Amino acid sequence: MAGEGASERLDLGVLSEEQQEKLRRFKIKTRIDNEKYLRSHPEVEVLIGDFLRNMLLKRPTDIREFAAGENAHKNHTPIF
Repeated sequence: MAGEGASERLDLGVLSEEQQEKLRRFKIKTRIDNEKYLRSHPEVEVLIGDFLRNMLLKRPTDIREFAAGENAHKNHTPIF
């Protein structure tokens, strides 16, 4: 899948109307479930904010490597 962008659109024409409706309902349910989870875990916002702040300060060339490495955890202030 090298070279494919994350924003590449799916061809919904290959799905039947029933499959498209099922996919639409699945996406809506997933968004609702994700929103409920994030509202019940406000610490996630703190963790994401900390990661983004470190990334923007350091501006790594390879963001995936940065996220996977300990650089993402350096200077991390415990929230508990």
